[in-house]
Amino acid sequence: MKYAMRRTARHTYAHSGQLWYAVLSLIVLLASVPALAHKPSDSYLQLTVQGAAIQGQWDIALRDLDYAVGLDADGDSLITWGELRTRHDALAAYALARLAVHTENAACVGRASEHLVDHHSDGTYAVLRFAVVCPAVPRVLDVRYRLLFDLDPSHRGLLRLQQHGRTHTAVFSPKQPERQFDLVTLTPWREFVEFAREGVWHIWIGFDHILFLFSLLLPAVVWRDAKQWRMVDGFRPAFLEVCKIVTSFTIAHSITLSLAALNIVNLPSRWVESAIAASVVLAALNNVYPLIRARLWAMAFGFGLVHGLGFASVLRDLGLPQEALLLALVGFNLGVEAGQLALVGVFLPLAFALRRSWLYQRLALQLGSWLIAAVASLWLLERLSQW
Repeated sequence: MKYAMRRTARHTYAHSGQLWYAVLSLIVLLASVPALAHKPSDSYLQLTVQGAAIQGQWDIALRDLDYAVGLDADGDSLITWGELRTRHDALAAYALARLAVHTENAACVGRASEHLVDHHSDGTYAVLRFAVVCPAVPRVLDVRYRLLFDLDPSHRGLLRLQQHGRTHTAVFSPKQPERQFDLVTLTPWREFVEFAREGVWHIWIGFDHILFLFSLLLPAVVWRDAKQWRMVDGFRPAFLEVCKIVTSFTIAHSITLSLAALNIVNLPSRWVESAIAASVVLAALNNVYPLIRARLWAMAFGFGLVHGLGFASVLRDLGLPQEALLLALVGFNLGVEAGQLALVGVFLPLAFALRRSWLYQRLALQLGSWLIAAVASLWLLERLSQW
């Protein structure tokens, strides 16, 4: 089974050369972004504490394992069960060497017990089941996670720790590779803060979401007459327009984020990711060939429904129980909004200050929109090719 403006002539020439050099550099830079536009690399770690014994399950994406230990033996970009099976020992050794569990005074010992395969929203995952034995029943558990951090700094490890019907959650990152859990006292607000932080991170590295938002915000400091863009006279109209767009986008993606995280709506990841890329293309092209000149908030709302489905996968795939999921959902969603507002807070004053210049009207609005559309088209073609 396979997974799968006027100046002297010399000055003008020099300026033009510098401009096109900058544009070319920007194109090269943006062309390297497509791989980053996908759902970030995550693994899903579950630990169930039963006395001094801990049962574990670790879901790791095959694409990540192939990069780390090599799974595609024949180099055909397709990983078969046979290829995966021959690397079970190497997979287990690689993963378990990057996970350490300690009690108050001693280290626990882990050993692989079973290898399976499962499908998540973004592809196929190897499932490593293992057992951890501690010298005594733990009251405090220290978990240290180092998987893939040396190869991919954007990787995150999502942990669900269960003990006597209670659930603890945590997110591991290169800056925070260690977590300590008090198994006697449950602190749900810690999980809330954890997922709020993760929401900020996901919007900041979600290049497709950022470019879509910027495509809608670029015309906020100008207005369109019959043939050309003209600048707005005051900050207030621009501010109100941005508020409408951001509010609509927020409401829309909050709706579908919640529905998807609660498994009420569940669409294939390749459909969602392709639709998100298409939304970026359409929003950017609308700045060049404006079909929608007013009520951009309506466009933001419509496409925001799609973007919310993209945000949801990290929570849905973690498989949290209902009581833990609701708190994580609220924290993650508020984090996404905080990250989004931070970006808007930087963009709007800068765009308003530059709105009279050729830099904004020609370079940022016109050329910038073309570049966004070009990059998003590459994303769309790449995602469609995976169907």
